[in-house]
Amino acid sequence: MRTWILIPLLGVFALPSCQPTGEQTNDETPTVADTLKYESEAHLSNVRQLTFGGDNAEAYFSFDGSKLVFQATNGAWGAACDQIFYMPTTGYTGEKPPMLSTGRGRTTCSYFMPGDSTILYASTHLGSDTCPQAPRTIDGKYVWGIFPDFDIFVADLNGNPVRQLTNTPGYDAEATLSPDGQKIVFTSTRSGDLELWTMNPDGSEQTQVTNGLGYDGGAFFSPDSKKLVFRASRPQTPEEQQEYKDLLARGLVQPTAMEVYTCNVDGSDLQQITDLGGANWAPYFHPSGKKILFSSNHHTESRRVFNIFSINLDGTGLEQITYDEGFDAFPMFSPDGKQLVFSSNRNNGGTRDTNVFIAEWVE
Repeated sequence: MRTWILIPLLGVFALPSCQPTGEQTNDETPTVADTLKYESEAHLSNVRQLTFGGDNAEAYFSFDGSKLVFQATNGAWGAACDQIFYMPTTGYTGEKPPMLSTGRGRTTCSYFMPGDSTILYASTHLGSDTCPQAPRTIDGKYVWGIFPDFDIFVADLNGNPVRQLTNTPGYDAEATLSPDGQKIVFTSTRSGDLELWTMNPDGSEQTQVTNGLGYDGGAFFSPDSKKLVFRASRPQTPEEQQEYKDLLARGLVQPTAMEVYTCNVDGSDLQQITDLGGANWAPYFHPSGKKILFSSNHHTESRRVFNIFSINLDGTGLEQITYDEGFDAFPMFSPDGKQLVFSSNRNNGGTRDTNVFIAEWVE
């Protein structure tokens, strides 16, 4: 998904660049600005915490930059598993924000549509009112659930579904919109594997983009809307490939080996950008279109710490951006390129909480 990733490995929370879980509270006091930045985080300034308790992630800006839509698991908000909420980028103090999903099933991967009056998200609510469940581990290996009831919907800011965009059997989720508002990219199992697809904002012209064996997901468009960046697993040996197929047949994937890729919107010019080992995921284009920010655990032997890194499109210039000792992921730039929003375990008082933070970006 873009998915709530690998947090269970950390003992701090859970994701497919899109799935968190856990028990939460919402009684923490907002933290004073500029106390949440680590000394080494040279590209961040005026770091502010926007949520206070629960599992909050995948926060993405509205087109006008004034709002964020995000997914949260928070018992105090009536969200036993991920539901979709939105909040302003300024003036928010942690109270329960408006819920935009139905409150039924599990949701993931929300994104504003053009005009900022509707949002895109995936939900399982047509399959069941309850939260679908999947094991965290199989034979000691961490896995994600790929729930076949996920379909993609559009809802207004009052939480009313206004359109269903997908209705094919199997998993359809992880949808994001191009900056020019002309195309949606999403991940689907309709071809028998987890591949990237595109469609128009009304759901028409659904077209397959990738076709390599492995989990392609968490895709975003470049600033000029011409390219895609995404993370993918690519099982190599016959044993790895068979294990991947067997897990997928059970609605599961193992997301511990992923690298960052780019391609044109039609799937041409496929390029592997990272070759770091471990889990490299949640990529997003820098406003220049010449670099990518992403989350990775390649830099620690335990693979239990995730930080945000940047890298040039040719794979050079790897630079660490964040330095939390737990989890930093899901970076996204504001439309004007001046702010970065991300999710982090920082300042959680030793709990399992993951919260949304926003910072000014310093080149």
